Amino acid sequence: MESEGAASMDAGVGQARPVVELHTDGACSGNPGPGGWAYVLIHPSTGKRREASGAELLTTNNKMELQAVIEGLGALSKPSSVDLYSDSQYVLNGLREWMESWKKRGWRTADKKPVKNQDLWEQLDELKKKHEIRFHWIKGHNDHPENERCDQMAVEARERLVADQRSR
Repeated sequence: MESEGAASMDAGVGQARPVVELHTDGACSGNPGPGGWAYVLIHPSTGKRREASGAELLTTNNKMELQAVIEGLGALSKPSSVDLYSDSQYVLNGLREWMESWKKRGWRTADKKPVKNQDLWEQLDELKKKHEIRFHWIKGHNDHPENERCDQMAVEARERLVADQRSR
């Protein structure tokens, strides 16, 4: 489902959508345990960057990977053409392949079990309707600058939260 092209046209509007790169990562210490998420948004035409991160005390790595994408897509002020870069096959396969089938089955997997993290997938489903998304898998911890930056920010957010909890 990866596609080429710099911009898409909004149906009926006739204006090109802004093109952005969204790099995301999640980190968790223990699974479940304290975790962090982060994203880097880049507007290639202007070079502008936006970075953000956050953390939760009791979460999973998959939840943090999903939250990073939710936060990044949610930060976009208008429908955009998004190149999503992630090292999470779970996130990319879910968005690209699995989600439509889960919805048809009432948010059940092929073996009729409830989809894990359904609340997060439902948020992503709404965001996916707003944006055109192209999916790019990158190998984690492989010197990809934006992926490394997201990992660093996610770990730092997690560590800040843990330190704050210890100081209380």
